[in-house]
Amino acid sequence: MEPDTMTTLQTFREIAADPAAVFAAIAAPQRLARWWGPDGFRNTFETCDFKPGGTWQFTMHGPDGSSYPNLSRFAEIEPGRRVVIDHVCEPLFRLTVELVPIGTGTLVRWTQVFDNPEVAAAVRHIVEPSNEQNLARLAAEVAAGYADSAGPFYLRSALTGP
Repeated sequence: MEPDTMTTLQTFREIAADPAAVFAAIAAPQRLARWWGPDGFRNTFETCDFKPGGTWQFTMHGPDGSSYPNLSRFAEIEPGRRVVIDHVCEPLFRLTVELVPIGTGTLVRWTQVFDNPEVAAAVRHIVEPSNEQNLARLAAEVAAGYADSAGPFYLRSALTGP
């Protein structure tokens, strides 16, 4: 079934690592905090309960100092294969991240389906390049090969990545 082009934004990226390595960079909050978001952004995680039904509450901090609060829920998790995230504050969307093994590593299929076609149209010019940057940052995180607890983050009541 073809995605609805009015509400769906898709990005694909090949990463030279197996799906388990890519999944590890998504599943560990410390690692997720380092790469999530477009270039120049950093994150403060209030909660990241990585399990089906788990809450993910965080703030993205833009390079201009602006803060963008987010609230999501992990709808589905299939280790090494797929993560589905419902963004439950505006703008409402479902993000599906699929990890497909290929000869050179993993094909990441990043599919964002917005509830409202007008919202999707209004944010498309921001979201499409931001998703490309997001996946480039994921690829860099995977290539760096951090252990789950390595790298810059702070655990207080929040996790913060660069």
